Amino acid sequence: MKRILVALLFTTYMVTNAQKIQSPSEFLGYELGTEFSRHHEVVDYYTYLAHTVSDRVLLKPYGKTNERRPLVLAYVSSPENIKNIENIRANHLKSTRGEGDAKIAIVWLSYNVHGNESVSTEASMQTIYELLTNKVSYLENTVVIIDPCINPDGRDRYVNWYNENKNTPNNVDPKSIEHHEGWLNGRANHYMFDLNRDWAWLTQVESQQRLKAYNLWLPHVHVDFHEQGINEPYYFAPAAEPYHEVITNFQRDFQVTIGKNHAKYFDKNGWFYFTKEVFDLFYPSYGDTYPLYNGAIGMTYEQGGSGRAGLGIITRTGDTLTLKDRIAHHFTTGISTVEVASKNASKLNEEFKKFYTNKNFKYKSYALSGSDDKVNALTQLLAQHQIEYGWSDATTLKGFDYTSGKIKSRKIAQNSLIVSTDQPKGTLVKVLFEPNAKLSDSLTYDITAWSLPYAYGLDALATETKVNATTNITTKDPIKNIISENTYAYIGDWNSMNDARFLADLLKENIKVKFTQKPFTLEGKKYERGSLIITKSDNRNKKDFAIKLSEISEKHAKHLMSTSTGFVDRGDDFGSSSVHLIKKNNIAVLTGKPTSTLQFGEVWHFFEQQLKYPLTVLESDFLNADDLEAYDVLILPDGWYGSFMRNNIQKELKEWVENGGKLIAMGGAIEGLEGKNGFKIKSKKTEKDTTKTEPLISYEDSEREGIKNLITGAIFKTKVDKTNPLAFGYEDTYFTLKLGDDAFDYLKEGNAVYLEEETTPTAGFAGSDARKKIANTLVFGTENYGKGQVVYMVDNPLFRGFWENGKLFFVNALFMVD
Repeated sequence: MKRILVALLFTTYMVTNAQKIQSPSEFLGYELGTEFSRHHEVVDYYTYLAHTVSDRVLLKPYGKTNERRPLVLAYVSSPENIKNIENIRANHLKSTRGEGDAKIAIVWLSYNVHGNESVSTEASMQTIYELLTNKVSYLENTVVIIDPCINPDGRDRYVNWYNENKNTPNNVDPKSIEHHEGWLNGRANHYMFDLNRDWAWLTQVESQQRLKAYNLWLPHVHVDFHEQGINEPYYFAPAAEPYHEVITNFQRDFQVTIGKNHAKYFDKNGWFYFTKEVFDLFYPSYGDTYPLYNGAIGMTYEQGGSGRAGLGIITRTGDTLTLKDRIAHHFTTGISTVEVASKNASKLNEEFKKFYTNKNFKYKSYALSGSDDKVNALTQLLAQHQIEYGWSDATTLKGFDYTSGKIKSRKIAQNSLIVSTDQPKGTLVKVLFEPNAKLSDSLTYDITAWSLPYAYGLDALATETKVNATTNITTKDPIKNIISENTYAYIGDWNSMNDARFLADLLKENIKVKFTQKPFTLEGKKYERGSLIITKSDNRNKKDFAIKLSEISEKHAKHLMSTSTGFVDRGDDFGSSSVHLIKKNNIAVLTGKPTSTLQFGEVWHFFEQQLKYPLTVLESDFLNADDLEAYDVLILPDGWYGSFMRNNIQKELKEWVENGGKLIAMGGAIEGLEGKNGFKIKSKKTEKDTTKTEPLISYEDSEREGIKNLITGAIFKTKVDKTNPLAFGYEDTYFTLKLGDDAFDYLKEGNAVYLEEETTPTAGFAGSDARKKIANTLVFGTENYGKGQVVYMVDNPLFRGFWENGKLFFVNALFMVD
């Protein structure tokens, strides 16, 4: 009787308070679904709720975007739970150590990671309102965390564009301009990065700040709300194969449980939907897989619509899909998710604890070594993920050797980096470090290889026994170079992005720097190609030379060897023609229609946030020969250049290169340089074997048959010509991430990185026909043309900003190739 009385009082309290809450439509001043809400209006509504029902809603900022828009999280639950929110969180996290007795379900709903998939933010407002009014019972044993907009910059870009271009009233004709965004669309963030593919790599500020908050909670359930094409019915879990092998049976089964609950409501309304197709659970950097690898039930929900749909559009079947329809669907799955979690709170807590305690992976430890800069770069990423790591004693280990691809015994040095799967984040470690992830199905939605030792260019050994490690590393004295007026020159090595940032800062300060094209030995130490040489004589007119050099080297912890002579023991002296001055290049990148927005964004972000060197962005519609004269380097990001190059641009580019310009062509831009009036690069032609009779393929099997021609983001071992300036700082092999079967013949000379006959991928999937096509082809190369150079980058060293070991090739293209 007492329990019934308490429940009645609780319900009365909620209903009474619900009457005080304005709906989204009432607060915004327009019916939800008849306008797109700008980000500040959405934040205003959430702020209003946090003030009006502060006992049930906590609104906490967790960061800002590049364009200074706030990133916020709303915590929604019962008054008792909100009052004890920190105790609930702390008790929940004890489960990751196999402790505690947590009973509250934690559900995290993420909206609008793609800015022009705009319905989800609208739906988030209706969802939180419903939870605070008609579904309060779900909150008694559940904390719901709502991120109303992961990508505010992209959302407002889309909303502003739509409001500028739509008819009044809106036009549902698919041909109307309001259904055709331009090149600079709202999908990505400020730097044109896809935030839904950045959860693991954390290259973007939104991801970095969000993960700090996510790691404070590690929810039981995480949903990422999306949109797809206008003619597609709704998609919800369970997902398609391949599932990564670490995904537990419970995680699989609970997706089915949730999916069936959604289906119940969709069936009742006569709404169409599909499951178990297209969207798999493999690539680790999505908003569904990353939570799965951290113990959650991670799911993607996809509503038909996206940037084309606007406020309403006629679909292929002749129906009109409205923003109100789209809101209703996302609202329904959001509420249904919370309902299922609330009903299964005990089971979620029980299985979450099991996830963090039951681990028996083949490889127990990963031992990594390499340059300090590369190891430091990796440990920074590990720290962001709260992955524990340590340092080993010098010893001999047996395990899978990443470079050779074989089981080997070898010595590892003192203070080698050790990352073990025997830790709370062990599952994530296994996924990110495993040499070659196991595929249950070759038809996938994204890349199939990403192993961090390859991405960071580190020697690695995966062991089946745990390697002892300590958290204490032998400390080195802080870098403090003695910059003296009596020193003839300072020498620095060249093999990492830290070295590249050091060079960039020197050039920005107008400090003259040289590099050596040949190895040399001085005072018993060998210096490799690309080593930086900073002489007092070159900088004699710079009054603050010593001060600035000291500041910049200390900033980058860059050790410089000083010498009182330019006379080397072995090799060429500092006055030799093989020692070149690095030019402070004026660099431009092409933007606009022939380029891919994502690939342009990778270049833009690389300069501003990674290398931190000035870059001019040139709009393709206004590019002409006069513009090019002002620049030393022009970058053509990956894209579709066929029609663009026909408008005399190819001729103007050739003349500019002949006169001393440097052209860097990436991916699809290379094809645009081909032709009888173009450059010497040639696509590889493959002849079909006419002697073989191909079996008849059924219509149903045609898609699967087509994967023979695909490379779905696989890692290949390539050969490197270390004497080519494009490859300075690298060893004689390099692991490249190949995203497709684009193939170009070897150059007559200048092949810096290339594939030979053997094209079995080191990791990931590559179809049989695609592997034949890329045999004996170029990866990176240089061509002298008149007084200038062309740099070809068939593979993308800047892909999604995470392939750390490829970035120095790009810097070499900017400054070393001359």
